Amino acid sequence: MGCRYIIEGYTVEGNKFRPSDWIDRIASMMASYGDIHRLVYSDLLHPERYQGQKCLILDTKLKTENPEMFEYVMGFAKSNHLKMTEVCEVIEAELGN
Repeated sequence: MGCRYIIEGYTVEGNKFRPSDWIDRIASMMASYGDIHRLVYSDLLHPERYQGQKCLILDTKLKTENPEMFEYVMGFAKSNHLKMTEVCEVIEAELGN
């Protein structure tokens, strides 16, 4: 089952986290420049809009593909008390079992 963490730009106390560009900074750590000479974010760690706000999406596959980066991002989120939600996809083959 594929799971992702949605890390919001707010603390669990409801305060906006600063600096405001922290999501782009962290996501760019795994980004590369594509053939079109633009920054291409990794599918495992990227910014995305969620419920109208910019969030950082962390795929749990990163834990096996790049454990140091996974631990860094999780540690960053936890030490800064960022609001984080784990979302898992339901695999169709598992339905009805």
